Amino acid sequence: MTKVLIVSDTHGLTNELITVKERHAVDFMIHCGDSELEMDDMALKDFYLVGGNCDFDSRYPDEQMLDIGGLKFFIVHGHLHHVKKDLTALVDEARNREAAVICYGHTHVAGVTQSENQLFINPGSIYYPKGMKERTYAILEWDISNELRVKFYNLSGEVMKELDYLANFR
Repeated sequence: MTKVLIVSDTHGLTNELITVKERHAVDFMIHCGDSELEMDDMALKDFYLVGGNCDFDSRYPDEQMLDIGGLKFFIVHGHLHHVKKDLTALVDEARNREAAVICYGHTHVAGVTQSENQLFINPGSIYYPKGMKERTYAILEWDISNELRVKFYNLSGEVMKELDYLANFR
């Protein structure tokens, strides 16, 4: 089983970010921007990173393409794709890149959207959530069964069952 921790919009939180990453045994970790930390901050160690509109360290890339466990990941913050308006620009860009999993933030709204054979994951925010009171992050997991499961957790580490998502499109 491959597991990927996905966080976004932590806005300067370090202790909480370290707690979240130490809580789970995962294979990879992704931060979708707006950490507001220097790129080499120890709280971000071992994360694949992108910069958000509140990140001022010029070393952050705007996007990353990764191959994880046979899946193509496209990682952005979302502000350059206007995700607060809708996902149209992000869907188009992800389709052009033939990405299967798209991780983004910016809206602070946790959720999953599936568009054909693409899974769009916004982990929400462990700093300032919108749309719910719970501060959230996500873990994507899959194995050879072709099922991709997204589980959301609150900052205390409790599963947010109402946000669980199961996709089967590989």
